Amino acid sequence: MLFGKKKDRKIPALNTTSTADISFMLLIFFLVTTSLDTDEGLTRYLPPMPQKNEQKQMDVKREDLMNIRINAEDRLTCDNDTVTASQLTGKVAQFITERGKKHVISVMADRHSSYEAYFAMQNAIVNAYTAVRENIARKEYKIPYSQCSQEQRDAIARICPQRISEAEPTEGGEQ
Repeated sequence: MLFGKKKDRKIPALNTTSTADISFMLLIFFLVTTSLDTDEGLTRYLPPMPQKNEQKQMDVKREDLMNIRINAEDRLTCDNDTVTASQLTGKVAQFITERGKKHVISVMADRHSSYEAYFAMQNAIVNAYTAVRENIARKEYKIPYSQCSQEQRDAIARICPQRISEAEPTEGGEQ
């Protein structure tokens, strides 16, 4: 027996040279094959920022104003009548057609209403404007709105402007 002399022991080792390559390939595989959820939003162009001291105050006749409300229970009302989103589209389109450029749509939501109800209401209003503008394009230019030139679309927007007044959300949906 040998005292004082240590035995050389070999420690078993794993060959890890290709581990980084495999990890990188797996990462790329999962990134390529995974689908990400896309959030839906509102497709609406915001008006340009007003210049300093360019606040416009408008006098609106009561008959030219349509009130749309959503309460905390997601109940949608149009001029105090309970409606669904699809019914709202028809009512808004009819209102815009009857009132022309003078119309104003007033929108108010309760703070506790759901996003789904709010987006359904906003989409119903946008769909109404789309339908009215489509009718104007077919009447004036004999083509669908989607085929109109930019000048024609601008002319249609002057005939049927988007006039939506949105109040800040409140408790109880009342001012």
